[in-house]
Amino acid sequence: MKELAKLTTTDLSAWVQLAKIQAKQGQIADRIPQLAKVNPGWFAVHICCKSGKTISFGDIACVFPLMSVIKTFSLLYLLEHFGAETVFEWVGVEPSDAPFNSLEQLIADRGYPRNPMINSGAITLADKLPGKDASNRTLLFCQWLNQLAGCQLSLDKVMLASVRLTRSTTNEAIANYLTEAGHLENFKTALDTYEQICCISGRVEDLALLGKLLACENGCLSAKNRRIVNAVMSTCGLYEASAQYAVRIGLPMKSGIGGGLIAIVPGEGAIACYSPGLDTIGNPVVGLAFVEALAQELKLSIFG
Repeated sequence: MKELAKLTTTDLSAWVQLAKIQAKQGQIADRIPQLAKVNPGWFAVHICCKSGKTISFGDIACVFPLMSVIKTFSLLYLLEHFGAETVFEWVGVEPSDAPFNSLEQLIADRGYPRNPMINSGAITLADKLPGKDASNRTLLFCQWLNQLAGCQLSLDKVMLASVRLTRSTTNEAIANYLTEAGHLENFKTALDTYEQICCISGRVEDLALLGKLLACENGCLSAKNRRIVNAVMSTCGLYEASAQYAVRIGLPMKSGIGGGLIAIVPGEGAIACYSPGLDTIGNPVVGLAFVEALAQELKLSIFG
């Protein structure tokens, strides 16, 4: 097995070219006007290794909103603050075979969010973030991530304005139902916090540094919480395609409609990609194709 740390930019270049052949299959997320402005041909990858070595390639200066990738880290944040027993009273860990914004799924589950990686679960957890209001919660969360990972994330206020302008009526309906079921303390704050944390933005390097927190032991995070988050990512991180990619790639992963994708290689490091073209489920096409080629070549699957 060739280790992650022994990769070169030449290796990456070949896999990127392969992955980019599939780019035309992807569609930009155009529901949010600001997201629709990106170049569909952009691609960036940054790999952070346990040894400290980093490898990057492509459009690495691009700044993009983490969107649903942030769900991974709000789960980690709350596990660290409140513990697993409390957090899993709020949300479950069951995979979902419905779309990430399915109200029908939530109704079928009687208002108990199936997992933290879909919108109902993430809105519920946004309601529980420490802080006096949505802006304060977002600031505290962002500071915690930057301090812990050594990254430079910030709230993209232009993106947030665009999200608010075209607020998802489905997310409003989900938050309404969660409130009726007694899962939200404050409908308005929960939705506002959720929208703000999804607009926390950075470069692929920042995303890779966040991933490294989950990949490698560190003195700041509980090993148990890292294991929990990686397990939930493996089963739920790519929505209804999670099982398919567990077989094809075999790494804990999380995607976002902003084009971000993080893959965790436990004990070795993290692979972060940015490619804005999405498949019909909402996962980045080129990023997934790249990670799949890399994982198969290096035999990175956690399943041996």
